[in-house]
Amino acid sequence: MTSILTNTAAMAALQTLRAIDDSMETTQARVSSGLRVGEAADNAAYWSIATTMRSDNMALSAVQDALGLGAAKVDTSYAAMESAIEVVKEIKSKIVAATEEGVDKTKIQEEIDQLQEQLMSIAESASFSGENWVAGDAAVKSVVSGFVRASDGTVSVKTTAYTLDDTATGNLLFGGDGAGAIVDTNGILGTTGGATIGVSIYALDITGFDTAEMAEALTLVEDGLQAMTSAASELGSISMRIGLQEEFVAALTDSIDSGIGRLVDADMNEESTRLKALQTQQQLAVQSLSIANTNSENILQLFRQ
Repeated sequence: MTSILTNTAAMAALQTLRAIDDSMETTQARVSSGLRVGEAADNAAYWSIATTMRSDNMALSAVQDALGLGAAKVDTSYAAMESAIEVVKEIKSKIVAATEEGVDKTKIQEEIDQLQEQLMSIAESASFSGENWVAGDAAVKSVVSGFVRASDGTVSVKTTAYTLDDTATGNLLFGGDGAGAIVDTNGILGTTGGATIGVSIYALDITGFDTAEMAEALTLVEDGLQAMTSAASELGSISMRIGLQEEFVAALTDSIDSGIGRLVDADMNEESTRLKALQTQQQLAVQSLSIANTNSENILQLFRQ
C-alpha cells in the first residue's frame, strides 16, 4: 500500500541515519580526545580504575619530588662529612709530625687551630632546606620513600628513617643545645676523650704534650676518624637506597601510565578506519532517505492531467 501520510521507507532510512550519526559522534570524540573511555558513561568500571590510578600517579610524582629533596639533604651531609674526614686526616698527620723530637709544637698547633676552625665551618655550612644532618640536636630524620595503596584500598606514605646521634661514636660532628644552636662540647669532634689529656678533637692543643699524651691525642683523632667514616658510610648507604627508590618510582609511574592507557586509550588505527566507514555509510543513508522521500513525490504523477 502506498500512503502519503506514512512513508515507511523514509522512516527506516531516517532511523539508520540517526544511528550512523550517533556512531560518528562517538568515533569523532575518540579521535579528537584519543580516549576510548573519556567519561564514566563510556565504561564506568574502567573510568573508575583509571581515575584512581591517575590520582596515585600524582601522589607518586610528589614522592619523586620528596625523594629528590631527601637525596639533596643526604648528599649535602655526605659531602660535609667527607670534607671533615679530610680535615681530621690533616690533623692526624700534624700530630704524627709533632711526635718528632725537636719539632716546634707551637707552630704545628697553629696549623691545627686553623683546621679545627675549618671543621666548625664545615659543620655550620652543611645545611639544606633548613636541616643540618651533621651538626645540631640528636633526632630522627626521615625521607619519603614511597606511596602505597594496600589491597583493602587504604593508602599510606612510607619513609626511611635516619637517627642522628651526638655521642662520641655517633654520626654528628657537633651536637646542639636543644634550641637549634650548634655547640662544640659534644658530637664526634666535641666529645672529650683520652684518659690523661681529657680533650676533644675540636679543643685539642698539643703544645705542652709529652710523648704519652701525644700517643693519646693520636688515638683520640683515630677514634674520631673511625666514627666519622662509619657515619659517612651510613649516609652513603641511605643515598644509594634513595637512588634505587627514585629509579623504582620512575619505573612504577611509567608502568601505571601504560596500564591506564591499555584501559582507556583509543586505538587510533581502528578509530580512523571506523570513521571513514561511517562517513561512507552516512552518505549512503542520506541518499537512501532522499530516494524514500522521492517515492512519495511520485504519487503526484497520478493526479496530473
